Formats: sequence, C-alpha cells, structure tokens
Amino acid sequence: MNRKSDLLKAVVLGIALLAGSPAAMASEARVAFVNINFIMEQSPQAEAALEALEREFSPRDAELVAERDALRQMQERLERDADVMGAEQRAELERSFRNRSREFKRAQDMFSEDLNARRNEELGRLQRLVQNVILELAQQENLDVVVTERNVLFASERINITERVLDKLREQHGR
Repeated sequence: MNRKSDLLKAVVLGIALLAGSPAAMASEARVAFVNINFIMEQSPQAEAALEALEREFSPRDAELVAERDALRQMQERLERDADVMGAEQRAELERSFRNRSREFKRAQDMFSEDLNARRNEELGRLQRLVQNVILELAQQENLDVVVTERNVLFASERINITERVLDKLREQHGR
C-alpha cells in the first residue's frame, strides 16, 4: 500500500503542477527519475556496509562452520562405530551429539537474528543517506518531482539522475 500511495502522491503532485499552472509553467515542470535499487547496489557506502558486516560476523560464522563440521564427524562416528561400541559409550556419544546439536541450532538462530538486525540497521542508514542526497540534488537542480523505479514502467535517460546521485554518494564517501 505504501508503494501505491507514494506513486499516487507523485502523480497527484504532477497533475497539480500541470493543471494549476499556466501552460508555460507546465512545460517548465522538472521531473527526474532515480533507480534506488541500482544506487543501493553500486554506492561505495553499500559496499562499505557489506564489508563491515562481513568483518563483524565472519568470526562467528567460522565458529558455526567448525561446529557443523565437528557435528558431522561425530554423526559419522556414531554411524560407523555404533556396532563396536559398548552400550554405555554409544549412549554417551549420542547424548553428547544431541546436546551439541541443540546448542548449534541455538547458536545458528542467534547468529541469523543478529545478522538480520545489523543488516537492517545498515540498510536503514543507507536508505536515509540516499534519500537525503536525492533531496539535496533535487533542491540544487530545482526539480519539481523525483520518482523512483517503484511502479514506473518507463523513464527516459533525459530525466534519469541516478548517476548524479551515485556521484554525490561517491564524493561523500571519499571525504
């Protein structure tokens, strides 16, 4: 519903600009298009955020991978040696395997929750930054309406300011 209301607002604003103004002003109405998805993929800030998440979460991920491998070896040992083990030894190994598996699952769930929370934080921060840059550029270039790719079927390159927004983001990142 939010996408539709955003598009509806842009269309209503565009119609109001054209209908409420003399023909000369309507021809001067300035509309621009921005591909947010492209910016979110290509900006240096997005790349930096991904690298920061990788640095932050790779040690925990490596621990999970090591534990997964250890559990796999433990399971293979159980399957391979169960017949030659004593009942008590087999029961202890099975109990240990179950406990470690439970802990592993819990650690995996916590890792996923933490990663998703941090990813959402970074995404929100990046979205706010991109929006501020778009607003700044729109004001500098005296644009009347800026639309994004949501529900836009076509936007000519003449009104596409995506690269200019990306250039400003690169400039800000270099500071």
